[in-house]
This record gives sequence, structure tokens and C-alpha cells, in this order.
Amino acid sequence: MKRFKERYEDYVKALNKLKEAMLENPTDIVIDGTLQRYEFTFELAWKTMKDYLEYNGYSDNIASPRAIIQLAYQAKVIKNGDVWINMMLDRNVLSHLYDEEKSREIYDNIKKSYLDEFEKLKGFFEKNI
Repeated sequence: MKRFKERYEDYVKALNKLKEAMLENPTDIVIDGTLQRYEFTFELAWKTMKDYLEYNGYSDNIASPRAIIQLAYQAKVIKNGDVWINMMLDRNVLSHLYDEEKSREIYDNIKKSYLDEFEKLKGFFEKNI
């Protein structure tokens, strides 16, 4: 449980930094910084889900984000599995190449739905720690 709590605290800090970035005027540099914060927040989100699931006996030695997202959906940690898969796919795009048009699309996705999913995950953990 200690590892989960430490990772959860890091997740909350990253989420707060992402929310802070989303409040800024979306210039090119702000968008680029926001996308980096998104990548970091997503990484901490799925790893925190993994720690939670392992602690609660749901998983053992599962390392892929996709498998953790699917298991988290089955365990009712998250409600919108499809959105989380899209979040993962967008994170993958950002990690492997830079396409300005796609980056702006992902920025809009963060604003429209991904930030809300991160908040819901935080709320789930707050109720279940």
C-alpha cells in the first residue's frame, strides 16, 4: 500500500500541474508543455492503477498500459475504458513523433475529456484509499 500511496501522491501533483497548464493561454509553447505534462500524468495514472489493482489482488506481473486499463475497467476503477484506450493511443503518438496538427488535436482531447477522466480517477482513489 505504501508504493500505491506514494505513486498516488505523485499522480495528484502531476494532475495539478496539468490543470495549471490548461489554464494558460494556448500559445505554441504552452501547448507543447501541456502535452508533456499530459504524457507524464498519463504514465502516473496507469501505473497508479496498476499498484492499486495489485494491492487489491486483481493483477500480478501485468506491465502493459492497455492490459492495466482493461483490468481497471473490469474492476470498476474507471468507467470509460474506451476513452482511456484513446488516451493511451494519443500518449503513444506524442511519444513517437511530432505532428503539429495531431498535437493540437490531442490538446483539444485533453481539454474536452481526458482531464475529466484524470479527475474521476483521482476521485475513485480518494474514496478507496
